[in-house]
Amino acid sequence: MRYYPAMLDIADKKCVVIGGGAVGARKVKTLLECCAKVSVISPQAHASLDALADQGKITLHLRGYESNDLDGAFLVIGATDDEDLNARISQDANQRNLLCNIADRPAACNFILPSIVKQKDLVIAISTCGQSPAFAKKVRQDLQCQFGAEYGVFLELMGAVRKKLLAQAHAPEEHKPLFNQLITGGLLDLLAARDEQGADDLIERILGPGYSIREMIGDLEAQLTCTEDG
Repeated sequence: MRYYPAMLDIADKKCVVIGGGAVGARKVKTLLECCAKVSVISPQAHASLDALADQGKITLHLRGYESNDLDGAFLVIGATDDEDLNARISQDANQRNLLCNIADRPAACNFILPSIVKQKDLVIAISTCGQSPAFAKKVRQDLQCQFGAEYGVFLELMGAVRKKLLAQAHAPEEHKPLFNQLITGGLLDLLAARDEQGADDLIERILGPGYSIREMIGDLEAQLTCTEDG
């Protein structure tokens, strides 16, 4: 295994994307989902980037790249088709000890971006260490069918349960057997079947009254539909 797996907290950190085409736009979308402060440098920009800039969600500089664009950055992504520019971005980032990814150029990166399966807070990363992105995509597609919307809703519900237990002064070490009972008791299957009453009955049997799905996260059908659509 060449790469060290990690999950980065980039919330409120400056992340710079050089390149404003379709690839750059996809990178920006993911960075924003992780609450990064995104700056984009490109002479031309994809329409979606123009819209994000108009909404104040990103900083867009419609010009060529300059080395000082990386000042104060935490992470940089090169998304251009100019090999000389990509090499310069990589060199500038390395000189500043920044995390750097150059799209489709593993040799110019000090980290690579995995293919991901995402259901709300469930994130499964798939990497072939750069050997076969096509196979990583195939594995992602297989897993996407296996892990449906109910997994994201399940995690949201577990977070709400944990928060409520802590608010009631339960000792954290007491939570583990309760969560294990919810996991092994078939709650996930009940969510997948959209059986809100059955799920509530199971939760009440394990946790007691006051822990209904609707009370903690809202209408189950709406939550599942939102996750499937988003």
